[in-house]
Amino acid sequence: MAFGITRDELLRWKAAVEKEQIAFLTHYWLDDRFPGCKTVTKVGCSNLEKLIDWGKKYGLKEEWIDHKEAYPHFDLFGKHEYEIMRKEGLLDQLMKFQ
Repeated sequence: MAFGITRDELLRWKAAVEKEQIAFLTHYWLDDRFPGCKTVTKVGCSNLEKLIDWGKKYGLKEEWIDHKEAYPHFDLFGKHEYEIMRKEGLLDQLMKFQ
């Protein structure tokens, strides 16, 4: 279940993904399969080659891409989420949920 974002934030992320930009969207997320994780960051791009190349920088595998609707994306959570967001200079986006 996703919560903690506005409709406008979601629409901006979707627009960036559609424009083939690497786009980040962090929100609260609760899933019993991932105890201790309170957030997820979706990193999307409609240009699959670009998204795959971006993911390789962080050891993310192509098969981990979620092809939901027209918004392919990686789901980042836990320590990987923190480390990748730190390296991308986006910790402020993640920290607003702490």
